[in-house]
Amino acid sequence: MTLLTGRVALITGAGGGIGGGIARRFAQEGAAVALHCRTSTGAARALAEEIEGTGERAVVLPGADLTVEDECRELVARAAEWGGGRLDALVNNAGVQPVRALPGMPVADWRAVVDTNLTSVFAVTQAAAEVMRERGGGSVTHIASVEARLPAEGHAHYAAAKAAVVMHARAAALEYGPHGIRVNTVSPGLIDRAGLAEAWPEGVRRWREAVAVDRLGRPEDIGDACVFLASRLAAWITGHDLVVDGGVSARPTW
Repeated sequence: MTLLTGRVALITGAGGGIGGGIARRFAQEGAAVALHCRTSTGAARALAEEIEGTGERAVVLPGADLTVEDECRELVARAAEWGGGRLDALVNNAGVQPVRALPGMPVADWRAVVDTNLTSVFAVTQAAAEVMRERGGGSVTHIASVEARLPAEGHAHYAAAKAAVVMHARAAALEYGPHGIRVNTVSPGLIDRAGLAEAWPEGVRRWREAVAVDRLGRPEDIGDACVFLASRLAAWITGHDLVVDGGVSARPTW
């Protein structure tokens, strides 16, 4: 028996590297996965075909703009309908990470990051929790970041939004806990992707110097953490931030 057999899970931003890694690990553990994507439809469809090729269930739910409340609710409703009326797990993974200096940053740029990375988490979680309450509970995991505690230059909007995501999970854990719904966060460190070392050689070099486990993260590392938090193994864990960064956060900065 795998950890998530019989569960239905919705993963937002599943067309990206981390989202794909999360969805793949959920399917490997027996979950039926609903894959949300906004623009990466081709990648999401390829992933769904891969998952279905292993005998598990997957569906692509494209197009929802998660900065729009009604579209968040519609996405959750579509996922639950596909799942036969149930939704056992939600992973709020969709987000953006632009670089923009804080001095002179337009309010519109700030709002775009906060709405995508934080307000969407609130809206999708609220909609999913309504479904989960009717089924006796469920698990919600937000993808935050080590930048919630260790901000980088040019990421003030991103770091602030991710710090708020961590606190949203803690607050939601209190209010949804009586309904059997657990809410946690996973905070990734630097996750490898195609072309990263070429696009950001200095950043990769600095990360490799700081990390305790001598490699960059992989999407499946984040997927493993999310599977754990959604499984029975984490039945008494809620309001927790699980940092998955290879030990970078343990490095002294003085």
